[in-house]
Amino acid sequence: MPIDATQPYDDQNIFAKILRGEIPSKKVFEDEFALAFHDINPQAPHHILVIPKGAYVSWDDFSARASEAEIAGFVRAVGHVARESGFVAPGYRLLANTGMDAHQEVPHLHVHIFAGRPLGPMLAR
Repeated sequence: MPIDATQPYDDQNIFAKILRGEIPSKKVFEDEFALAFHDINPQAPHHILVIPKGAYVSWDDFSARASEAEIAGFVRAVGHVARESGFVAPGYRLLANTGMDAHQEVPHLHVHIFAGRPLGPMLAR
């Protein structure tokens, strides 16, 4: 069910539990700012999620409240994961859903990295 991206952070969301080690994940990368892991329901041959370690509901929340170091570290982590996974050529897609209309399902900022096949148009028509 899509969530309202303006809601308060819920520390019981699945990504918060993954960050605390309460739920296992197939980790790809981790540093002080971000954790990247394989999506359990992949929508492309390669589907990796990258989440910040801070408690941010959405891209909007993160861009408004995160420190400069957190923002830089998270953006660099996304790029690092894409490069190290070999997605730069022939290409990949980044997706960060924010709010109900975008169908955000987990109230913790996450960026999807899709790769491994031609991904078609940017939005369903």
